[in-house]
Amino acid sequence: MKEPAARSERKFPCEQCPLMRRKVFRDFNKKELDFVSRLKRGELSVDRSATVLAEGTRNPHLYTVLMGWGFRYKLLPDGRRQIVNYVMPGDLIGLQGSLMGEMQHSIETLSPMTLCVFERSELMSLYREHPDLAYDVTWLASREECMLDENLLSVGRRTALERLAYLIAFLTNRASAVGMFNGSAPLLPLTQQHLADTLGLSLVHTNKTVRKLVQKNLIRWRDKGCEVLDLDQLAALSGWDPSDEGIRPFI
Repeated sequence: MKEPAARSERKFPCEQCPLMRRKVFRDFNKKELDFVSRLKRGELSVDRSATVLAEGTRNPHLYTVLMGWGFRYKLLPDGRRQIVNYVMPGDLIGLQGSLMGEMQHSIETLSPMTLCVFERSELMSLYREHPDLAYDVTWLASREECMLDENLLSVGRRTALERLAYLIAFLTNRASAVGMFNGSAPLLPLTQQHLADTLGLSLVHTNKTVRKLVQKNLIRWRDKGCEVLDLDQLAALSGWDPSDEGIRPFI
């Protein structure tokens, strides 16, 4: 894996954070914005296919994804990988290490990624001084639990076709909400191996299932990933009803 390359300068001051321009994210009041700006230590620039956090390691930082895609995963001793979730702008990563001492999963980038860096040691001051921000951290952790619940339901009870339709619809819905496509056709930067490792299927079975969705004109497979042609039909096929989270927090 490639190692992340840190930037010492602040290209994106908190007062000019690009996430604040997205309607999906709540506004900070001035006191909160000043605190978060002091809490931020800089930005981390990470190449595609690099490891941001590694299972079993300790890291003094928390990160908010500012730009780019990534995924969380765990490895078995023989190298088999289970992708447990995906990370996108606005997601807080590294919180698990605050409670467990070391990371229980790894995070790898799917595209070049920019992260805001915060000192983990300052997390308690957030809880003491800013209860609304503390609630936001709790909300983010609860939201992650809800997503994992749905993913477990998918792997445990949906058919292979339903699993794939759900995953593509779910990721497209999440990415659209945070402006990942910028008005262009939805394109998920995933390989079929990523899909297989998320769904618990063999690569051969995944390929056959992808072809079924292609035949139904719901997706188109391209060199750069999966182009989504009909989000509504994908959601209907999986039996999943996308919910509107409304205005959501970030740190």
